[in-house]
Amino acid sequence: MQELMKSKASAFWKEEDGLGTLELILIIGVIIIIALIFKDQIKTLVTRLLGQVSKKSDEFFE
Repeated sequence: MQELMKSKASAFWKEEDGLGTLELILIIGVIIIIALIFKDQIKTLVTRLLGQVSKKSDEFFE
């Protein structure tokens, strides 16, 4: 049983089928939709992080 599972896992790991164009388009589409849904939260997060970076760099260069 373990040998069978090991051989199946090995075969899965060695599988070299690439992603098709349709799959890539769908993945990019989902990422864009998620980014649009959470646009305000992402903008707030990035602004806060950049503010912290600026504050820390000001402390460092004093």
